[in-house]
Amino acid sequence: MKVKVISRDRRDFTKARKSEITPVARSLAPEVHPLQRAREYKRALNAVKLDKHFSKPFIGALSGHLDGVHCLAKSPASLATLVSGSCDGELRRWNLTERSTAWRVDAHTSFVRGVAFSRSGHHFVSCSDDKTVKLWSAGASVEAVQPLAKFLNKHAFNHIDHHHREHLFATAGHCVQLWDTSRTEPMQSFEWGADAITRVTFNPAQHNLLGCLSSDRSCTLYDTSMGSAMQKMTMQTRPNAMCWNPMQPMHFTLASEDHDLYTFDMRKLDHSICVHSGHVSAVLSVDYSPTGQQFVSGSYDKTLRIWDIGGRAAQHVYHAKRMQRLFSVCWSMDASYVFSGSDDTNVRIWRSKPNERAAVQLPREKRKREYSEALVERHKHLPEIRRIKNHSHVPHRVMKAALVKETVRGTQKKKEKNRRAHSAPGKVPKVPRKKKQVWNVQE
Repeated sequence: MKVKVISRDRRDFTKARKSEITPVARSLAPEVHPLQRAREYKRALNAVKLDKHFSKPFIGALSGHLDGVHCLAKSPASLATLVSGSCDGELRRWNLTERSTAWRVDAHTSFVRGVAFSRSGHHFVSCSDDKTVKLWSAGASVEAVQPLAKFLNKHAFNHIDHHHREHLFATAGHCVQLWDTSRTEPMQSFEWGADAITRVTFNPAQHNLLGCLSSDRSCTLYDTSMGSAMQKMTMQTRPNAMCWNPMQPMHFTLASEDHDLYTFDMRKLDHSICVHSGHVSAVLSVDYSPTGQQFVSGSYDKTLRIWDIGGRAAQHVYHAKRMQRLFSVCWSMDASYVFSGSDDTNVRIWRSKPNERAAVQLPREKRKREYSEALVERHKHLPEIRRIKNHSHVPHRVMKAALVKETVRGTQKKKEKNRRAHSAPGKVPKVPRKKKQVWNVQE
């Protein structure tokens, strides 16, 4: 005798809460649902509207600094630790869980130009215009106000970055210098025809590779193991910040003075992979998500924008009434939050997904959320859904500046088109925008 047993999961036909409707089994056969496409479109439209309606990215502000926040650094060992440096020389270590100051010190007598954590999160370094670099303990008590070590130089420092494996750090100033935390003098120095180095960053995968930005509008790659430069790319406008993609270490993004961001492949520096446009003023900072799929930028136009690595337009635009010029932005190690330091002395915490909440979701809520996201992704090409999904509310001054910028770019394109039409064939070549900003590449 053959016996067939029906096996059912009790969660499929019982309520998770008293307020929920009792689940009912439904047939998925297409002939039973003739209006399925219209119904899915309406659900996708409602889902994208609700996403915009419940988008509240701002979480809170960390106040305590008496001057503008110039640099931020996240701890690789703790999600609740953030260090900020201000323009008056003060350093603060924040407890993000309690949104309070865990430790503060008047570290320098001038601008704090850079802060960087070690890979273990045991210590961090800070540099300043007062020609000093100081090594601090990441777990110091409130009474501990003396640094673990102090490094002196003849020139002011503009930026600093810590090595991802060893107890080394690199500084940017009149030249690039490589230091050991156990020595008082630099181990190596690099220079290639620039008045000043403004940024320095280690590659996250190839640890002997060092990327630098200079005041002569150039981006230079150095090999610390060989003690020499590899390539130098000079752009039409000065880059202000540089960040490597942690998941694709061959790629890096530059924040430029011409309001745009450029993603490059270090193997082909004669053109950019993608041009990210949207800001209406100089972009001052950029940082990648740990997933490598997104990055955040902070600009002089008082807005913070989140981008996809292949997207030409920003996915989200964050702003606040009291927020001023953004000097530094930083992504949390769990890719859930974004931090910004601005000229109004505050460090702000934002959600990386504006409509996401920190509360624990039930399995059914997760499935509902995934279903809504899948519907929006499936219908994103339709005009109404595309319009709502891509719309971002920005301040009136930013919108007016964007319209003026669009008009100027249209005029420039029209002028170039007319010049090409009234010139000899080939005399005015058509240069793609990805190549137009690269002036020269030297090896």
